[in-house]
Amino acid sequence: MISKRIRELSAYKTETTPCKVKLSSNELPIRFPEEVKKRIKEVVSSIPFNRYPDPQATELKEIIALRFGVHPENVVLGNGSDELIQYLSISIGELNKGVIYPIPTFPMYGICASALGREKIEVPLQEDFDLDLEEFLSVIKEKAPAIAFFSYPNNPTGNCFSEEKIRRIREEKVFSVLDEAYYHFSGKTFLKEALSREDTVVLRTLSKIGLAGLRVGILIAKEEIAREINKVRLPFNITYPSQVIAKVMLEEFYFLIEEHVSMVIRERERIMKELSKLEGVKTYPSDANFFLFSTAYPADLVHKELVKEEVLVRDVSYLPGLKGCLRVSLGFPEENDAFLEALQKVLKRLC
Repeated sequence: MISKRIRELSAYKTETTPCKVKLSSNELPIRFPEEVKKRIKEVVSSIPFNRYPDPQATELKEIIALRFGVHPENVVLGNGSDELIQYLSISIGELNKGVIYPIPTFPMYGICASALGREKIEVPLQEDFDLDLEEFLSVIKEKAPAIAFFSYPNNPTGNCFSEEKIRRIREEKVFSVLDEAYYHFSGKTFLKEALSREDTVVLRTLSKIGLAGLRVGILIAKEEIAREINKVRLPFNITYPSQVIAKVMLEEFYFLIEEHVSMVIRERERIMKELSKLEGVKTYPSDANFFLFSTAYPADLVHKELVKEEVLVRDVSYLPGLKGCLRVSLGFPEENDAFLEALQKVLKRLC
């Protein structure tokens, strides 16, 4: 029999509507040159597919540690950050202690808690999308959760929470996870604290820097903490292809990733500035590779009309505190221009 907690669980949903311009999943727009494809073909063709991959992903871990300025012993790899969120939800505190996080935020924090039967403690964000410190402290005093998740920058709002508020919450003996999936677009991090404290870890990912298909998530922590969390890691969780392709990209073609990240940051400023010129359109500050916007019309209607124009964004208006909001990822300049043109057509049609 399937357990009650699983029957009552809602699966994670993604936006899969087919459109020519897909700006709904926060992926990095990148086109790999032929030399990159040729090099990847070489390393993949040499894989002994009848053999298990390196269970520790040693070589990949070494190049990741080098790129992020840490030691391999500080790193635990997961099949995406989702798997690492699950490991943390299993490892930190006893299962009868709750998991706390702000809402709206990345839904996997709540899904993993529910799957384990842990209490979900959800604290609504303030109107400016920052943490409600007073409410956090009040709820922590009442429910004594073991672990807190902070998406930093937060998905879907795009902003980084107040560092001081996060530190104050951590003082309440709550193990703090800083999910820095969008670090490359914000430059803001708790990495030093993760390396020096036993109550803080940082999550990173290759998914937002052009390698989403490889599913490589990264946990960075003090060596003792990383070693303990590694105990629950599933064997051979990073596939052979993921290990060799990610290593090549980070070792030989990292400059391509950096170039495209810089392009996205420039595009973020340009597109948000252009949107601010449109009557009735409001944009919200972002440190990520996406941002929120709203119009004078219902978000679901705008979303449907944009799909008619072959542009896909994410309708997030059903989430708490985000009435009327849509989330758009930054793509190539021509894709972003197509979004701007499509939105203008939609607004003109709806007025």
